[in-house]
Amino acid sequence: MESAEIRRRWLRFFEERGHTVVPSASLIADDPTLLLVNAGMVPFKPYFLGEVKPPAPRATSVQKCVRTPDIEEVGKTTRHGTFFQMCGNFSFGDYFKEGAVKYAWELLTGSQADGGYGLDPEKLWITVYLDDDEAERLWHEVVGVPKERIQRLGKKENYWSMGVPGPCGPCSEINYDRGPEFGIEGGPAVNDERYVEIWNLVFMQYERGAGTGKEDFEILGDLPSKNIDTGLGLERLAMILQDVPNMYETDTLRVVIDKATELTGVRYGAAHDSDVSLRVVADHIRTSTMLIGDGVTPGNEGRGYVLRRIMRRAIRNMRLLGAKGLVVGELLDVVIKTMGQQYPELLEDRRRIETVALAEEAAFVKTLKAGTNILDTAVTETKASGGKILAGDKAFLLHDTWGFPIDLTLEMAAEQGLSVDEDGFRRLMKEQRERAKADAQAKKSGHADLSAYREVADKSGATEFTGYSATEGESAVVGLLVNGVPAPAAHEGDEVEVVLDRTPFYAEGGGQLADTGRIKLDSGAVVEVRDVQQPVPGVTVHKGVVQVGEVVLGSAAYAAIDVTRRRAIARAHSATHLTHQALRDALGPTAAQAGSENSPGRFRFDFGSPAAVPGTVLTDVEQKINDVLARELDVHAEVMSMEDAKKQGAIAEFGEKYGDRVRVVTIGDFSKELCGGTHVHNTAQLGLVKLLGESSIGSGVRRVEALVGVDAYRFLAREHTVVSQLTELVKGRPEELPEKISGVLAKLKDAEKEIEKFRAEKVLQAAAGLAAGAKDVRGVALAVGQVPDGTSADDLRKLVLDVRGRIQGDRAAVVALFSVANGRPVTVIATNEAARERGIKAGDLVRTAAKTLGGGGGGKPDVAQGGGQNPAAVPEAIEAVERLVTEAA
Repeated sequence: MESAEIRRRWLRFFEERGHTVVPSASLIADDPTLLLVNAGMVPFKPYFLGEVKPPAPRATSVQKCVRTPDIEEVGKTTRHGTFFQMCGNFSFGDYFKEGAVKYAWELLTGSQADGGYGLDPEKLWITVYLDDDEAERLWHEVVGVPKERIQRLGKKENYWSMGVPGPCGPCSEINYDRGPEFGIEGGPAVNDERYVEIWNLVFMQYERGAGTGKEDFEILGDLPSKNIDTGLGLERLAMILQDVPNMYETDTLRVVIDKATELTGVRYGAAHDSDVSLRVVADHIRTSTMLIGDGVTPGNEGRGYVLRRIMRRAIRNMRLLGAKGLVVGELLDVVIKTMGQQYPELLEDRRRIETVALAEEAAFVKTLKAGTNILDTAVTETKASGGKILAGDKAFLLHDTWGFPIDLTLEMAAEQGLSVDEDGFRRLMKEQRERAKADAQAKKSGHADLSAYREVADKSGATEFTGYSATEGESAVVGLLVNGVPAPAAHEGDEVEVVLDRTPFYAEGGGQLADTGRIKLDSGAVVEVRDVQQPVPGVTVHKGVVQVGEVVLGSAAYAAIDVTRRRAIARAHSATHLTHQALRDALGPTAAQAGSENSPGRFRFDFGSPAAVPGTVLTDVEQKINDVLARELDVHAEVMSMEDAKKQGAIAEFGEKYGDRVRVVTIGDFSKELCGGTHVHNTAQLGLVKLLGESSIGSGVRRVEALVGVDAYRFLAREHTVVSQLTELVKGRPEELPEKISGVLAKLKDAEKEIEKFRAEKVLQAAAGLAAGAKDVRGVALAVGQVPDGTSADDLRKLVLDVRGRIQGDRAAVVALFSVANGRPVTVIATNEAARERGIKAGDLVRTAAKTLGGGGGGKPDVAQGGGQNPAAVPEAIEAVERLVTEAA
C-alpha cells in the first residue's frame, strides 16, 4: 500500500466517523517556542491549552513534521529521520478512552477491502501506563487483546505532557511485532526494534505542575474536560504495509536513494559508509523540499539555518559518493513527483522550490572552496601554537558564516590530526538559538508569563478589532500588567500592558507594524501606546507608559490611534501588494513573497529570485505600479472560506497561518491577496511609489525597498536638487550627465595612473643608492631604512625586491624598508638564500617589526609584509630589525 493511500484511508476513516478533516498546517510553527512543527498536535495546541475554542469537537489530520535534534544520527541508523508525517485524531471533550481504543483497533485490523489497513491482530502488542487499569480493561475486555500482549510501562515511556505546567495524561501505545529476524521476543518492554511502535493514544485528563524531565512533576488534579490526542507514524505503518525492513526503503524515500545511486554509480547495500551517505541524501533532500515548499528559505539563523544545514549535508554526501557537478535538481524532481501525490501544492509550486534549492546548491559549491581555505588557515594556526584541538569559535565561524556543517568540520579537522572543541561549538550555537528565541518571545510578550494573557482570554474572551472601519472608540480595560506582572492598578510613569475588550489598534503582524496612539480613561488617566502585540491568539496587548493619573482594571476607556501614522502604514501596505503582483508579472510565480515590513511611508518586500533583478526590469515594475495608482482602482476586503479564496486566485503569503475563514484584499483587477492588514480605499491615495533598489538578503532571496506618498515625493525632490547642481557644474543638460560624468571620471583615472607611475619610478630610482649603502653586519649586507611617506605597500614591495637583487655576490643579504601610507606604518622585509641558510627569515623579522609598530604581519622566509597603528614607532622598529639580524648573524 502506497504512502498516499495510507494517508487517504486515514482521513476518510475518521471523516466518516464525524471528525472534521483539518489540512496539514505549514511546517513553519505559529508558536514562539518552536522553529518548526515537530509533532502532529502542535497546530491543535491552543485548543488543548484552552487559549482558543476548538471549531469542532472532533478533528483529524495528517501533519507534516520536522525534527532535527538528532540530525547527526540520520543515516547512521535506519530509525532516525528529519521529516515525517503524523496521522492524528483528536477529541476536545467529546469521546475519550473507549472511543479512541475502538477507532484505533478498527482501522488497523479492518480489512483492506473495507477501507482498513488489514494488520494481523495477533501481531499487535499494547502498552499502557503503570496504574491505568481502565485502559488495560478496554484493550482486554472491549477489544479482545489477550492480557499477555498488554504490558505496563512507567512515566518515561507511557505518560505525556508538554514539558510545562498544563494538560497531561497517560498514554497507550500500539506496537507491531515484526518477527524473530528483528530480535528476541518478549514484547515492546523488552525489544522496541522488533516490536515497533506505530500508534500512540494520549488520554489527556490531568493537569500537571512544575517540574523537570519526563517524570519529575506533580499531578495537580483533573482537567475540566477530557481530551484525546493520538498520533500514528505514517512512515512506520508504510514500512509494515510495504514489507520493508526500515523507513528508508518505503516508497517515498527509496526512489530518492535510487536516483542518488544512478547519479553516483554507488549501489545501495554495497558498504556501510556509502549506505549512510545515501540515506542522508534521501532524508535531507525530501525534508528540504517540504521546507522550501512551505516558504522556508536558506539562511544563517532560525528555520532558514535548519534548511541550509540539511541541504548542505545532502550536497556534501553526494560529493562524498563521487557525484560531479550540480545534482540537487534531479533529486528534487523525484521528491516532488512522489510527495506531490499527497501534497499537490508541491507540483504547483515546483518552479519556485527548484529556484531556491538550485541557488543554495550553487552557493554552497562556491562556499565549500572558500570555507575549506578558512579551515586550513585555522588548522595551521592551531598546529603552530602547539594545539591539538580546533577552537569551538573557529568551528562556529565556519558554521555560521560559511555554512559548514559541524560534521564536515570534524571530518576535515580529523584528516589533519586535530579534534574539535564540540562543547564550545555547541555552547555558542545554543547561545545563538536562545538569543533568537528570547528576542522573538520578548517582542511578543514583553517577558510576561503567557498564562497571564490566557487568563484574560478565559475571563473576557478575544479582543474585538474595530480598526478596519474605525480609528477610535469606547472600550473597557479587561487586563492590566505592570512590568510583566498582573496588577489591579498602575500609576503615572509605570510601564504597562493593557488589554481592552475592543480596540482600533492594529497588533503587529503580517509584516505590518503596530499602531501607536493613546488610551484615555474616564478618570482622566492617559496611557501612551508605543507598541501593540498578540502574545496569545485573540488577545491584543497595548504596551506603553502611564502619562497621567491612575489606570484601574475594569475602567471604561477611550482608545484612539495615531491616524497620520496609520494612513502612512496603510499606504505602504497597499503598495507592497502592488509591488508583489508587479514582480510576479515580471519574473513569474517564483517571485513569491518571503517576508515584508510595512512602516510609515516606506516598505521593504522580500521575494524569491535566483539572481539580481536587472535595473531595467525594476524600472518597468515601478512604472507598472504607478500606472495602477493613476487608474484609481478601488481597494476592498472580503471574508470568505479558504476554499473560495483559492478559487478566486488569491495569493497566500508563505509562512503565514490561516484559518478556515480568511480575509481577501482585492485591488481592482490587478491584485488579490490573503491579508489581515489595513489598506487605503483607492490606489490614488498612495500618490507615488519610488523603488529605491534591490539587494540580496540570502540565497535565492532578494529585497526591494521603497518609499510611498509624501516620503517618495521628498526623495525625488532631493534627487532633483542634486541633478540641478550637477548640470550646473558640468554645463550640460540632465540627460547628458551620465556621459559627461563618465568622461570626467575617465580623465581622473588616467591622471591617477600617471601619478602612480611617476611615484613608482621615483621610488625605484632609490634602489641603487639603498643597495650601495647596505651595512655589513657580521658578514650580512643589511639595507634598512624609511622611504618617503606615501609610498604604497605594493611599491615598497617592488623596491625591497629590487634592492635585494642589486646586492652582488654570494653575500647574505637582508633588506628591510619602512613607509607611512595614509597615516599607517607598513614594512616589507626580504632575505636572499644565503641569509636564510644562516637562519635569518623574513617572516620572523616582520613579526617583530610589526609588533613594535602596534600591529601584525607575516609571510614566507624569503619575503614578508606587515603593518601597524603607530607611525612614530618606525625608528624603534628599524632598531629591532638591526638587533635581530646582528644576533642571528
